[in-house]
Amino acid sequence: MNFKKPLILISNDDGYRSNGIRTLVSFLTDFADVVVCAPESGRSGFSCAFSVVDYLLIKRQHNIPDCEVWSCTGTPVDCVKIALDQILKDRKPDLILGGINHGDNSSVNNHYSGTMGIAYEGCMKYIPSIAFSSCDYNPEADLSHLRDYVRIIVKKVLAEGLPKGVCLNVNFPKTEHFAGIKVCRMGFGSWTREVECCKHPRGFNYYWMTGHYRNDEPSATDNDQWALEHGYVTVTPSKIDVTDYDMLNKMKDWESL
Repeated sequence: MNFKKPLILISNDDGYRSNGIRTLVSFLTDFADVVVCAPESGRSGFSCAFSVVDYLLIKRQHNIPDCEVWSCTGTPVDCVKIALDQILKDRKPDLILGGINHGDNSSVNNHYSGTMGIAYEGCMKYIPSIAFSSCDYNPEADLSHLRDYVRIIVKKVLAEGLPKGVCLNVNFPKTEHFAGIKVCRMGFGSWTREVECCKHPRGFNYYWMTGHYRNDEPSATDNDQWALEHGYVTVTPSKIDVTDYDMLNKMKDWESL
């Protein structure tokens, strides 16, 4: 490693073999040292989960050129924790990245996303962190056209940092040409019809978690859903502190009950 270059730790929730993580690494290795620690297989929807009951295994891999790659049997957050504690114990990353995820992590998906779990974990370690996701769910999609925007955002965060307790949720629409960057709030939406009941050949029912997304504020023009639908790369600053300060102040009289 060249210790004069910034050090970037990358993980994902699609697994260390995924097209998205290989693509993300390829965008960065000309100006940064990159270390990958990612799940050995898909861990979508794990959010900030980490392993409490099961032990973890890590293994050195060699599937991505120009960087150090490790697989981990745990969750995306496990990957960040074990990379910081064991793989990079003598050096703190300048930046932690999640992605590039094959799937949209805008709106309420932010809360379910293992890709965002990576960014939140880095943020809780006081390391600038970004989650990158594409609205193209095809696991073999060509993501090379995301390069310029990824590099712009990464270099800006490396140069300027992020406030304590803030990470970035970046989503790319499924289009070849982008309208630009839109810094916007998270949209409100709901997942409906989330469970599909199927009949097993042996006679019992089993269930798939599926779901259909519904935009609950279709007329709003200031959120990530509107921006993605209109071809913008969305950047949503996301906070670790989930305290509602307006409600906190309104509830102060509870202390006299």
